[in-house]
Amino acid sequence: MATATQIRILLQFSFSCFFVPFCGNWCCCFLGFFSPMTAPAQPLLEMHGVEKSYPAVRALRGVSLDLFPGEVLAVMGENGAGKSTLIKVLAGAIVPDAGRVCIGGQDVALGDPVTARNAGVAVIYQEFSLVPALSAADNIFLGREPSRVGWLNKGDEHRRAAGLFRRLGVDIDPATPCRDLTIAQQQVVEIAKALALDARILVMDEPTAALTRTEADHLFTVIRELQQQGIGIIYIGHRLDEIFAIADRVMVLRDGGHVATKPTRDVSRPELIEMMVGRKLDQEFPKRTPNVGPPRLIVRGLSRGDAVRDVSFEVRRGEVLGLTGLIGAGRTETARLIFGADRRDAGTIELDGKPLSISAPRDAIRAGIALLTEDRKGQGLILAHSIRDNFALPNLGLWSTFGFVNRRREHEAFRKAAEAVRINVTRATQPAGTLSGGNQQKVVLAKWLQRDCEVVIFDEPTRGIDVGAKYEIYQLINDLAGRGKAVLMISSELPEILGLCDRVLVMHEGRVTGEITDVAMATQEQLLELAVG
Repeated sequence: MATATQIRILLQFSFSCFFVPFCGNWCCCFLGFFSPMTAPAQPLLEMHGVEKSYPAVRALRGVSLDLFPGEVLAVMGENGAGKSTLIKVLAGAIVPDAGRVCIGGQDVALGDPVTARNAGVAVIYQEFSLVPALSAADNIFLGREPSRVGWLNKGDEHRRAAGLFRRLGVDIDPATPCRDLTIAQQQVVEIAKALALDARILVMDEPTAALTRTEADHLFTVIRELQQQGIGIIYIGHRLDEIFAIADRVMVLRDGGHVATKPTRDVSRPELIEMMVGRKLDQEFPKRTPNVGPPRLIVRGLSRGDAVRDVSFEVRRGEVLGLTGLIGAGRTETARLIFGADRRDAGTIELDGKPLSISAPRDAIRAGIALLTEDRKGQGLILAHSIRDNFALPNLGLWSTFGFVNRRREHEAFRKAAEAVRINVTRATQPAGTLSGGNQQKVVLAKWLQRDCEVVIFDEPTRGIDVGAKYEIYQLINDLAGRGKAVLMISSELPEILGLCDRVLVMHEGRVTGEITDVAMATQEQLLELAVG
C-alpha cells in the first residue's frame, strides 16, 4: 500500500507533467514540485514579555516584538508609551525586570551597551554622539582605531571609512571634520559607525527631526540600501507620512503595553492614530471658524545680514499665520529678531499701532510677545530645574512683593495652568528633563500663557511630539487665536501648515518669496515650489 508521501509525489509528478506544454520550462516546474516549501524567514530579533517598572510608573508591560532581516519595523506611540524604555533595553542601557531577548535565534543577556554592541545592535539617537573636531573617519573608529605595532594606521582608517560611505551610496570625504558636515551627513557618519561594528540590527530614533525634506528622502534611500544588505531596522518616528513611506510593518505601544503590530499597507492613517491615542480623533487638525480682525503685529523691512533680508508682514487679531520654508530659509532668524534674541540691522516692529523698541528678549516680553523656541530643551527650559520653577521664571513679578515670592500663589497659578494645558506630571517639583517632549512643550506654553501675551510665536511647536500631544497643541493654538491673540507659527511640516493656518508665508534664502491666502485650496507642491525659490 502506498504511503501518503508516495501518493503526494505521484500527484505532484502527474500535475507537473500536465502543465509541461503550458509552462515552457518543464524542468523548473518538475523540480519545483519535488522541492520542499520555502521555510519562513528566521527572525533576526525577538523580544519576549519585556517588563520594566520604576517607583512611579510601569514603563513596559510584557512587550514582545520580532524583526526580520531586511525589514523596517516602525515603533509608534505617544510620548511616554514605552518606546524609549524598550530601545534602552535592546541597547543594554537598562536591565529589564523580566523578559528575554533573542538575536539570530540565540538568547542574549543584554546587561550593558558593550554586550549589545557585540551582539550586533546599534542605536542612533536624536542627539548624535560625534566629536565635532575629529574627522568623519576618526569618529567612525573612535576607540577602535586600526593600528600596527602600537601605531595608528590612518591610511587604513581612511580607506575603510571611504568603503563604508560607498556602501551607503554617499560622497563624504573621510578627512572632513564632523563640525563641517551637514546634519544629514553627520547622520550618515553615525550609520557608518554602526556598520563598522558589523551591526545587524539598527535602531533609528527620530532620524529626520532636523533634516530637510530632500535630506530625509536621501536618508530613505540609504535605509533601502541597508535593507538590501539584510540589516533589520527599527524606526521610531512621529511623522506619519514617513512611516507609510518607509516601514514594512508598524508596531504600536500605549501606556507601556503592546497594542498591535500590522503590515503598514493594512493600516490607514486614522486607524494608526486611533491605535496610538486610544480614542478616535475626528480630524487630525482640529477645525475652527476664524474671526480675523485688524492687524496686531506689523513687521516692516526686517533685516540681519544675509539671514533675513527685508522681511515684511503683519499678523492680524485672531489669525494663525504660518511661516514655512526649507531649513536655513531664515524662519527662525526672523522670529529671533522679533523677540530681540538677535540684534537687527534694520526694520521696525509695531504692536497694536504702537512702535516697539526691542533690543533684548525682556523688552519683547514686557511688550506682550512670547516665543516658544525651536529648541525647547536648550533654549525653552532649564532641564535640571523643576517644572514649577520653569513655569515661574518669566512670571515671578506677578507673585512678588518687595522681592519676596509668594510661593502659595505661585503654586496655585501652576496648578491651574497645568490643568488648562493638560500637563501630565506626578509632582510640581519633578525635573523638567524627565518629562516627555509633549509635556515639555506644554510647560513652555503654560509659562507664556500665564503672562497673557498678545503675540505668540511658535517655532516648530510639534517637533518630536506624538500625534496625540500634537492634537492638544493644535487645540491650544486655536484657543489662542479664538481669544484674539496674534499667532505666528513656524513649521517644516507642510500638512501641519496647511491644516492649521489661516494664511501662509513662504521664505527662501532670507526673503519672503510667496504668500498663500486660500489655504484650503493650497497643496504641498505649491509651498515647495515657493520654498525652493
